Amino acid sequence: MLWVVPDVSDEIRGIAKGDAEVPLSVLDLATVSTGHTPADALRTSTELARKAEAWGYHRLWVAEHHGMPGVASSSPAVLIAHLAAHTSSIRLGSGGVMLPNHAPLIIAEQFGMLHALHPGRIDLGLGRAPGTDGATAAALRRGDADRFPQEVGELVSFMDGSFEPGHRFERILAVPRDPAGRPPVWLLGSSGFSAQLAGLLGLPFAFAHHFSAANTEPALALYRSAFQPSAVLDRPYAMIGVGAIAADTAQEAHRLARTGGLAMLRLRRGTPSPVPTPEEAENHPYSMVEEEFLDSWLSNVVYGEPDAVRAGLSELRERTGVDELMITATMYGGENRIRSYELIAKAYKMTD
Repeated sequence: MLWVVPDVSDEIRGIAKGDAEVPLSVLDLATVSTGHTPADALRTSTELARKAEAWGYHRLWVAEHHGMPGVASSSPAVLIAHLAAHTSSIRLGSGGVMLPNHAPLIIAEQFGMLHALHPGRIDLGLGRAPGTDGATAAALRRGDADRFPQEVGELVSFMDGSFEPGHRFERILAVPRDPAGRPPVWLLGSSGFSAQLAGLLGLPFAFAHHFSAANTEPALALYRSAFQPSAVLDRPYAMIGVGAIAADTAQEAHRLARTGGLAMLRLRRGTPSPVPTPEEAENHPYSMVEEEFLDSWLSNVVYGEPDAVRAGLSELRERTGVDELMITATMYGGENRIRSYELIAKAYKMTD
């Protein structure tokens, strides 16, 4: 049986639906570019977190990926702790922790500690995908993804100390634990499974539009139709992750967007690499099938001059009816990524 005692999230309740603009947040993959190191990528992530806070972004999440030369964020809890120590107010969280890779008790302890160190600033986003290839998943001792609902229940019960009397884990204490509150739990997904589960549990839901755009609207509809009010939410609260790249000119934005597209093409072909340079992306000998993939991929990235990006994000928000947008920028170069987030913040008049 699934035992979930919902958390009360004043932060989510405090965001009004129907505002002219919804909150903007950041999904950071700590991407590694050609000619740079993972340490360089993590320094960029630290700088991005500080500047995103100053520019007025609502939250910043980091993802869990393993064995990918182009992604340095293999340990969300460690990276969140570092970013929290270098910021003061922006919400930080996991986008997400891939729960079947971990024992629920370990995640309860890690995020209980993050919450104790930085109360009111931590989000716990949970996913069920491996975040890697099959061999690496085996090396992680990955559990059964079919047990995801039960493991979500165990995790929340560890955090709340709310196992039923007689449960085999009833006497286990996850330390630190704050009886007055804990990080909000989000479910993440790229299909209908987590959408329906989030609705049934009355939890906020984040959908990965940036790599599963065809499933976005069906998954959101399923989440809303399945939603049951809880102590967390009296109505659905949905966020989508979306690729967004702004530059000073439309041509430069397109040039940078193609670097992320080639990185994704290589990943899909089983040959992951650091994010290539613009020159690599321009000179790659694309086959017809690869060009079609790249065009399809870029059709779901919002890129261009800042005002065009704002218009594209606004259209997407209106079409999907989401309560929050979380933008991610996969492109070559840390300076380019940071500049893109700055331009978007200025377009939204979040910063001067």
